[in-house]
Parts: sequence; structure tokens; C-alpha cells
Amino acid sequence: MSPASTGASTTVGADASVPAADSRMSPGGPGYRRMSLALFLAGVATFALLYSTQALLPLISGEFGVAASDASWTVAAATGGLALFVLPMSALSERFGRRAVMTASLAVAVTVGLLVPFAPSLGVLVVLRALQGAALAGLPASATAYLAEEVSPKALVTAIGLFVAGNSVGGMSGRVITGWVAQEWGWRVAVGVIGALAVACAVAFRLLLPAPKNFKAGSLRPGVLARTVRDHLSNPLLCRLYAIGALFMTVFGGVYTVIGYRLTEAPFSLPQGIIGSVFLVYLVGTVSASTAGRLVGRLGRRGALYAGGGTTAAGLLLSLAGSLPLVLLGLVLITAGFFAGHAVASSAVSKTATTGRAQASALYQSAYYIGSSAGSTVGAIAFHAGGWAGTVGVGLLAVLGVVTITVFGTRAARMQRRLATAA
Repeated sequence: MSPASTGASTTVGADASVPAADSRMSPGGPGYRRMSLALFLAGVATFALLYSTQALLPLISGEFGVAASDASWTVAAATGGLALFVLPMSALSERFGRRAVMTASLAVAVTVGLLVPFAPSLGVLVVLRALQGAALAGLPASATAYLAEEVSPKALVTAIGLFVAGNSVGGMSGRVITGWVAQEWGWRVAVGVIGALAVACAVAFRLLLPAPKNFKAGSLRPGVLARTVRDHLSNPLLCRLYAIGALFMTVFGGVYTVIGYRLTEAPFSLPQGIIGSVFLVYLVGTVSASTAGRLVGRLGRRGALYAGGGTTAAGLLLSLAGSLPLVLLGLVLITAGFFAGHAVASSAVSKTATTGRAQASALYQSAYYIGSSAGSTVGAIAFHAGGWAGTVGVGLLAVLGVVTITVFGTRAARMQRRLATAA
């Protein structure tokens, strides 16, 4: 589905600096494999750090004597910090370069990550996690902007899908590793191990990522940034994509923040290591994100979003079962639907914005992580009030929002075609 088919403009201002397609990397070409691996590792580090406490929330609740809704702030603070700082960090990447900002962001984030295990109280832990999220804000928007500038248009969805796949591997490995390590040595050692893993990923990322060839420095003047942001927010398609990203992440954040509490309770009563292993279902997200390009090729953008939303909703309903295999199957479907929808929406943002790509991606990432923070907090509150069914209810409302927005886009596209025909 082309941007024009949605009834929204395909551009945000003129862009005379877009490089020719043959100057960009493509599969099989020079640098493409190194670039893919570098950004995959950046995605691993980002999600491993960002959600390092999520699988450990029951243990954190136990040590500090707090409820799930209080412990969930160790996740919400990190995602909220990222959401708050992603736009300013994207502006820095326009001026100083994508690679420089991503490198600095990872360096600060891993340094804070090594301090997290020594937090003496829940309050200090939440503050450190907020700082970590703010530092990580330089990664997502800069990475997608880098790809939009350095990768051929035909390979863009696949390249962004691989970056998102790195997110899923990071989220999975972080939770699985912390689950088993925490079972033997406690949550503090577990988050320390994740910090060390992130250090290794950060070093490899910097060594592997090719120098940009098509980046042109922009302005840091507030007026220029404000105009760019205003142009993006006046684009109906971009606004719909931002809302879709936020709603998908509301589902995902709520489900994975609360699932550990559900599985520690009857009738499952699983130990921490097994609960951590449940996050192996993230491998499904790795596959669905990396194949998002083919899904769009078959169904179109709107069709792919419907498929992602429908799969997520089916998983939510299935997770209500009292059988562990059915709950796990539900998590598989939720994960597949979420990562497919996220990859489709985020790549559409990069294609739609032809200027200020970092800001366009930053606005998407901000909405996306606001959705994560909201899902983590509201999902935990709903769980406290109504059990797992409450969390599922929040997720289903978010999926309904995705479908409603996509339907609205479909109708806008039809109206646009009718007007074009009449003219």
C-alpha cells in the first residue's frame, strides 16, 4: 500500500538531498551484512537493557515489599524516559550524525546498566532505570533514520525488520537469562549480567557499523525542529502510524509486565527460571518482524496491520485459558502479531517522511514507548483489580483501536480515489 493510497501526502516537505538508490546498501552488496549485524546487536542491547527488570518484577516486589503496580515502575520509568528524550536525541542525530549519537547512547546506557544492581531502594532503582531509558533514546529513531538513508528503498522494510528482530532477541535473551540467573543468585546479579551482555553488544556495534555515506547534517535551531515536528504531526498518515505503534505496544507492555505474576500464582506456580524461559516465545517475534516485508507484499500495508491486530487479539483471548500450553500458545500469537504490526508501522514511517526522518521516527518511537509505559502501568493496575482477565481487557481495547484507525485509513483512501476520479 503506497502512502498515497491512504489519503495522506507521501512527503513532509521537499527533500533535494535524497541519495540515488544505487548509492545505498542492498542485500548482497558491500557493507550490508555488517550493517545488518551491527544494528541487530544494537537492537539486542536496547531491548535487553530496557526490559531487564520485567521478568524480575515478582522478586523486586518481594525484596522491597511493594505491589505489582509499584514494581512495574522499574519498567515504566525506563520506557517513559526513552519516550521523553527520543525527540531531542533525534535532533542531535540530525546535527552530529546517526552513528555518533547511537554510539554515545549505548555507551551511557551500558554504564548506567552496570550501576543498576547496586540500587539500595526501589526509588533509586526507578531513577536509574529512567536515566537508562533516556540514554537509550538515541538508538531507535537514529537507527531507522540511518537505514532510510543508507539502505535501498526496496530493502528498507526487510532491514528495519531485522533491527526489530534484534529487539525481540534482546527482549527474549534478557528475560530468559535474568530468569535463570535470578533463580540462583538473585535479581541484582541477573541485571548485572545483562549489563555485561550489553557492553559486548555495544563494542561490536561500533566496530561493525559502516560509516554513513548519505547523511547530511541538519540544523539544531529550535525553530527548525519545531517546524519539522509540526509538519510531521500535520500528516494524517504519520499520525495514524504513531497511534498504531502506541496501541500495539500498550498490549505488549501490559501482557509481559504482568505475565510473571500470573505464572507465579496458582494454578501454575512456576519457579523464576521457568518463567524466564517463557520469554523464548520472543523468537516468534524475531521471525514475524524479519518477514514483515513479505507480509506487506502479499496483503498490503493495511492488510498486514489487520493481520497483526487479529493475531494479537486471538492470542489475548487464548491466554485466558487455565491450561499452561494454551496460555503459551496465546503468548506466541500475541508476540507474532505485535512484532509484525510494529515492523510494518515503523517502516511505513520511514518511507513516508522524506525530510526530518529522525524526527519522524522519533515521534513514532515516543508514541510507541508511551504505549509501553501506559501498558505496563495500566496492565498492572488492571491485574490487581481484575486478575489476568483485566489485563486482557486492556489489551483487547488497544487492538480495537488499531483496527479502528486502520479502517479509518481505508475509508480515507477510498474517498481520495473517488475525488481523484471525479476530478
